Amino acid sequence: MAGHQGQVYLVTGGCGFLGRHLVKMLAERQEGISEIRVFDVQLDRELERWSTDAVRVTLIQGDITELDNVRDAARGVDLIIHTAALIDVWGRNSTSKIWAVNYQGTCNVFEACKELGIEYLLYTSSMEVVGPNMQREHFIRGDEETQYNVQNEEPYAQSKAKAERMVLSANGTKLAGGKTLVTCALRPTGIYGEGNGVMEKLYRQLLKFGRRRLRLAGKEVEHGRVYVGNVAWMHLLAARALQKWPKVLGGQVYFCYDDSPFMSYEDFDMEFLGPAGFRMVGQKPPLPFFLLYMLALLSELLQWILQPLMNFTPTLNRYTLSIVTTAFTVQTDKAARHFGYQPLVPWAQSRARTAAWIRGLDKASSKMQ
Repeated sequence: MAGHQGQVYLVTGGCGFLGRHLVKMLAERQEGISEIRVFDVQLDRELERWSTDAVRVTLIQGDITELDNVRDAARGVDLIIHTAALIDVWGRNSTSKIWAVNYQGTCNVFEACKELGIEYLLYTSSMEVVGPNMQREHFIRGDEETQYNVQNEEPYAQSKAKAERMVLSANGTKLAGGKTLVTCALRPTGIYGEGNGVMEKLYRQLLKFGRRRLRLAGKEVEHGRVYVGNVAWMHLLAARALQKWPKVLGGQVYFCYDDSPFMSYEDFDMEFLGPAGFRMVGQKPPLPFFLLYMLALLSELLQWILQPLMNFTPTLNRYTLSIVTTAFTVQTDKAARHFGYQPLVPWAQSRARTAAWIRGLDKASSKMQ
């Protein structure tokens, strides 16, 4: 195994939601690492506190879209976990910026591996490289081999899909110094957990509506969600296994999964928001899909009209509506078979941790008032 004492890992996007959970877990649990380099455009100095006598956490500020920045951060690294991405399904950022971060950034990471002879690259992909599609065709209990009508129509899904294809096809590339690149990709479904910026934004929006949430999808529209701690754990195990069994993992893609229940997006979120006094309005969507679609279209039109004046980014658009109203659930054991993955954090604990974090937001909000 290549995993000699004193390896150096580089985690791109290491100050993000998944990245910080992963860095903390690597610092606490991964034997044989002497340094974890955290590369991000915005640094959080708090992560330096996770350094121990055995593992040093080093923060490196840089832009994933700049090859020189990536190359400098990657010098002397044994393995790269590339989580850096611009997750945007609301149109907050320009199409060119989304492509620059998600695709060109990944190309830069690959280029650094080639030039510097870095053998191992683990890529954080997304379920959205598969779906849901805009035709609202359900993906129910699917796995990595399930045939689906993939239609990447939005910049985020398109850029992640092209980046994933590039990473997987790069497996086996000859590197400087004569080594061979080994790559694989992990596809999380909707990640939840403490520190999730999307859920925090939803929490703050619902406060303005008196802690009430309007139902958009029926209870039967089930989604697979996965706890951030389990996604981080799968990354840790895959990084280890990529080096131990390169012929098994090389060029492979894995959905991230755990024992979180399949529920509609809204009902799932209420598992954490409910204990904090939030409530769902109605057992069924109050409007037929056609009217919801027209509202989404209207929101997009308003966003386009106001673009020169202000950054108006409504959460409801045609893409987010299709995500919420299309079932997407994953049932697979490929990661278990290939590298022994089992969820680290059970559902009851995942739910309790996330609900406690929401209550913490409540306490912080009440102090500010």
